[in-house]
Amino acid sequence: MLIPSATKYSSYFTLKSFTMGRMTLLLCAHILTFAVLSFASPPNDAYPSGYGDDSGSCRRSADDLLPLRREVYDDGRIFDISHRYREDLPSWESAEGLGQFLWLPASMKNGSLANNSEMKLPTHTGTHVDAPGHVFDHYFDAGFDVDTLDLGVLNGPALLVDVPRDKNITDLMVLLQLQGEMFPKVMDYAVQLMLPSRLLKCIDILCYCPEVMKSLNIPRGVRRVLFRTLNTDRGLMWKKEFDTSYVGFMKDGAKWLVENTDIKLVGVDYLSVAAFDDLIPAHLVFLEGRITNIINTNNAEMLQEIILVEGLKLDDVQTGIYSVHCLPLRLLGAEGSPIRCILIK
Repeated sequence: MLIPSATKYSSYFTLKSFTMGRMTLLLCAHILTFAVLSFASPPNDAYPSGYGDDSGSCRRSADDLLPLRREVYDDGRIFDISHRYREDLPSWESAEGLGQFLWLPASMKNGSLANNSEMKLPTHTGTHVDAPGHVFDHYFDAGFDVDTLDLGVLNGPALLVDVPRDKNITDLMVLLQLQGEMFPKVMDYAVQLMLPSRLLKCIDILCYCPEVMKSLNIPRGVRRVLFRTLNTDRGLMWKKEFDTSYVGFMKDGAKWLVENTDIKLVGVDYLSVAAFDDLIPAHLVFLEGRITNIINTNNAEMLQEIILVEGLKLDDVQTGIYSVHCLPLRLLGAEGSPIRCILIK
């Protein structure tokens, strides 16, 4: 029997130990590389930040979670000009605001498999759109609802303008409280009291009259205009009590706009496009036209009504040209709808 020498065994074990040690080092290197890449790789669309770790764990306390609510997105490029629905949002002719509009009949805390809310609110609440059936009963009966509104008009280039107003709001508010009277009687009081001309000018601007419309110099070809007024300055959409002294169109101002511009979308910063004392006549002027299924479509543009978007949030947005995007709900048979509107630079 041949007995291996000690030198041979020594060489064998030395080689085996070296090989196993090298494999161990390679395995550790792979594990370390995977761990580094796992923690260092930036989040992507498929696996956002928090995926697969404890940052999104259900074990985290609700006290640690804080949702981010924004008005401006994409580094100042996108502006949300819709008001958030809340209980103290002003509601038409109400002193108490909108009130509760959201319920949670199915709650996980009460044993339901998921949370499911229910909502109930008037269709002309907050930022919303009017359909012709709002003021024309024959259009309502014929089915001209919010689902028939032209999305091509509700989306596209738009001009945001500031309607001129007097800077001295305090004197104006005192004037508005005289005898509790509103338009047009307030002008009669102003003349009788021989108030200064600066106040008379301010009263004139309380409505969108032809003179104010002319002063804006809106060029032909502009199809969408958002009007920011004293309503925004006074923060009327942030006050729960409905205010009848809001700025709105009078019939003659609406008529001038229809006849002298190419505007097909009018956006305003309170709950109605029309002044409270000229409520229906101004609406009728804007919503009178209708596109119908006629054989000769050459006249379709002339028959198209002006779409009214009301209750816009125009705070802290510079005047100028934007791309507006407004999408109402497809509520079959409804003459109005909540609407989400944004401006994009």
